[in-house]
Amino acid sequence: METDIKSYGQDKVFDLPLRKSSQSLMPVKLDYSFAAQGQYNIYPAQALGNNQIFNGYGSLAQWIIQQKTVVIDGFVGVFWDKVQSKLQEYFVNENMAVNWVNTKDFLKPVSAIEKMVQPFLGIDGSVWGTKTTLNLKDFYEIENLSGQLPDNRFNLNIVIGPAAILSDWNAPVIYIDLPKNELQFRMRAGSITNLGSNEVFEPAYSYKRFYFVDWVVLNQHKKAILDQITVIADGQWPNDINWMFKTTLAEGLDKISRSVIRVRPWFEPGVWGGQWIKQHIGNLNKDVVNYAWSFELIVPENGLVFESDGFLLEVSFDFLMFHNQEQVLGKHAQKFGDEFPIRFDFLDTWQGGNLSIQCHPKLKYIKEVFGENITQDETYYILDCQENAKVYLGFQENIDPAAYRNALEESQAEGKAIVIEAYVQAHIAHKHDLFLIPNSTVHSAGAGNLVLEISATPYIFTFKMYDWVRLGLDGKPRPINIDHAFNNLNFKRKGERVQQELISKPAIINEGEGWQLIHLPTHPEHFYDVHRMEFDQKFAAETNQSCQVMMLVEGQAVLLETADGTKQEFAYAETFVVPAAAKSYVLTNLGKGRAKVVKAFLK
Repeated sequence: METDIKSYGQDKVFDLPLRKSSQSLMPVKLDYSFAAQGQYNIYPAQALGNNQIFNGYGSLAQWIIQQKTVVIDGFVGVFWDKVQSKLQEYFVNENMAVNWVNTKDFLKPVSAIEKMVQPFLGIDGSVWGTKTTLNLKDFYEIENLSGQLPDNRFNLNIVIGPAAILSDWNAPVIYIDLPKNELQFRMRAGSITNLGSNEVFEPAYSYKRFYFVDWVVLNQHKKAILDQITVIADGQWPNDINWMFKTTLAEGLDKISRSVIRVRPWFEPGVWGGQWIKQHIGNLNKDVVNYAWSFELIVPENGLVFESDGFLLEVSFDFLMFHNQEQVLGKHAQKFGDEFPIRFDFLDTWQGGNLSIQCHPKLKYIKEVFGENITQDETYYILDCQENAKVYLGFQENIDPAAYRNALEESQAEGKAIVIEAYVQAHIAHKHDLFLIPNSTVHSAGAGNLVLEISATPYIFTFKMYDWVRLGLDGKPRPINIDHAFNNLNFKRKGERVQQELISKPAIINEGEGWQLIHLPTHPEHFYDVHRMEFDQKFAAETNQSCQVMMLVEGQAVLLETADGTKQEFAYAETFVVPAAAKSYVLTNLGKGRAKVVKAFLK
């Protein structure tokens, strides 16, 4: 996968620059036109039944008044001052005197925090750092925070902000979550800062700090306090809020962990982006130059949406893995724990440009240098392509590593184009091809493709070697990482060996009347495998205690029915997950012609 730090036009929803994105906020209440039957749904939601999600600061304030003392904890990027002011409006109207204790007042000095996080942020100008070993409490003067006690001279006592529960108040806990896409839109607008900082950094640095430090400590904190949470709230709307009780969330998580899961996708332009997503996925803003990515299932940054009476509430995917990892991953839960190991995303170069020539780190390298547990082993499934579209994969037989490096460095220094096919093989892409990209393999998706990237979950560790002498959407050169690349490149993946080892050879492994099961073998280094289920009417299968990640790659729509009786329709190009605990499922073709569903699962 290719990643980039992106900067786009201001969203028109607000007069103030609270978020910077081409995409609108998810609605507070569902507009059912977003879920037209047989069409790709950008706001998929799990129904909870009536009266399970509550809307507005007024209703939340009334609940707080009943409790008298509460803790409001949550994620970085929440507009905490807005939350406090909105609640305070209602408390004033009710003549309630409030003792507010804000955790930001107990952060360590900014200089101390900067010094503390710096070892995890890599060298200046680097895209990557190393996952922190810090804890959330390390950011705060905990003794001072825990020394703030409820004051009975006030009608209400509230401690608010990230780490609020570390105050040790014996009170109900409200947790305000924030989707990672909205966090990044706020980051780009400069309306939020990193944890413990009073400075708005440029987006590349801020994202690095979020990824390697803030998100790590806050996810650990979220997991540690999960059983103490009473209320979950969604903080993505600056002037509104939806909330529900944690018991309701637990029931919703239990339900999807035994039936079917679909996360909310989100979409981003990029320098090489294309037009396929704009042309085929409705309800997206079309007034953008392109769409390069769709985050179909990149769970560190995707959320799960729940619905009641039309009201929507999104929580991070972490909640599911913290609460139901065994149901989701089955026999693989012990190995992967909280980390969901497979991702699906789109790379759209249809009428677009080439991705950079790139590679990904070896397992040992990503562990030692970046602190990750698994590495970025990928495949490219060609969902659609234009005539003569290419995939760059593997080296030419006569590759000379020294000459290749010299050409890359000369290009970078002088801004000079390279005839890249003198070094790297180019393969004509066809619909339903599967190209195998184990770590350390040189590769790129050429222009004219809609790639379904089936991969291990890590997604930002892309070492670019050559970027076609172009600038990013922000007008700046994109980082080139020749040193990292050459620390990892496998120059034995060249010549005829590429055809034999890195282009999957489909084989029928089972069939019956009106259906076939096709195996698209992955590389031995991939810990996941790929099947394609092709059927005219129905296809039945068991999970075999393993999670199954699927997408309809040909056809209009399918109906999924799991063993517990859950039924859900999925349109062309929608990603969905059948967890291990679902036990079995039946797919029914709802369109004309043969349906084809790709399935990725752990070996």
